[in-house]
Amino acid sequence: MILGLSTAEFTLLHVIISVIAIVSGFIVLGAMYANKYLSGWTALFLLTTALTSITGFFFPNAKITPAQVFGALTLIIMVPTLVGLYGVHLRAAWRWIYIGGVVIILFLNVFVVVAQTFAKVPVLHALAPTASEPPFLISELVVLVIFGLLGILALIKFHPERQFA
Repeated sequence: MILGLSTAEFTLLHVIISVIAIVSGFIVLGAMYANKYLSGWTALFLLTTALTSITGFFFPNAKITPAQVFGALTLIIMVPTLVGLYGVHLRAAWRWIYIGGVVIILFLNVFVVVAQTFAKVPVLHALAPTASEPPFLISELVVLVIFGLLGILALIKFHPERQFA
């Protein structure tokens, strides 16, 4: 039992929250390319991402897992991201900090999904049983490169100064 739910129920809740976080994150990132700020989607992305990270700590583990490390990193990165957005309204360098935060947070979510997919899907697990084999490493490298490019595009395209004036 975790917070009054069976482990299976809690896992399902965690996965649903994670999917909402990832989908809303891609919507927020996509809006950046159109130089739009979507306040509701952004709030949903940040909230569900925080909930994903927090709920990840409730799973019973004998040791700290990579997913928990990524969850902690996500929560740490969320602090300046939230300050940049809600505290100083993306003024000056805070625009870069916010964009970088969004991209990194979304990347970390997707990184964990790829890792979980390799761990849980039998065909992929057979290709990389220890998550240190080339198929896993190449997959995560491709995700990293894609998010690096997405981040650069967001920095170029997203200039919401007039929206917060």
